[in-house]
Amino acid sequence: MNVFNSAIYNILEWISRFAYVNILWTLFTFAGGIILGFYPSSIAMFAMVRDWLRGNTDKPMFNTFWKYYRQEFVKSNLLGLVLNVMLILIAFDIYYIQMNINENLTWTHIPLFAFMLLIALFLYYIFPSFVHFRLNVFQLIRNAFLVMLISPIHSFLITVSLISSYFIFRGIPALFFIFGGPAYAFITTWICLHAFDRIQKRQQIG
Repeated sequence: MNVFNSAIYNILEWISRFAYVNILWTLFTFAGGIILGFYPSSIAMFAMVRDWLRGNTDKPMFNTFWKYYRQEFVKSNLLGLVLNVMLILIAFDIYYIQMNINENLTWTHIPLFAFMLLIALFLYYIFPSFVHFRLNVFQLIRNAFLVMLISPIHSFLITVSLISSYFIFRGIPALFFIFGGPAYAFITTWICLHAFDRIQKRQQIG
């Protein structure tokens, strides 16, 4: 019975952590005027999730979130500029494809789909890389892209996990508004940390 009670307590504790961090993520995003708040707030969320996965669950949540938000405000927004350019390019790709939707797909569309796929997979790794490695923005982008290229299994696992989460959230939409952000951060960071550890072990052996 004690084991059962302990399991229930742990589950409820994780639920409360996810819900609270989701609230902080939303509040600090708006505190930065959305445009300047989204990326530092997201980085703070990912950093806290990484701490939890590394066993550091006793830190005060608000103070820790605020610390990461403040420390990474400039760097995260610099990264955000680069990511926004990528997203704009994807938007142009989608617009071009939609404008030609009635035409037969030709070889010219293949690079567009490949580019969108690479960016989607790259986005899995960029935020976990940001909070795991001490690198400048362009080193982070290069590192995340290289890890993505040599980790197809991890990319597949993230995709499957996110698709499964999508159907859960679709079935119970309220869960998305309560746990959406931290759930994405937890899934990607958890799997990415396995990829990072595997690469670091290979480097040590080599």
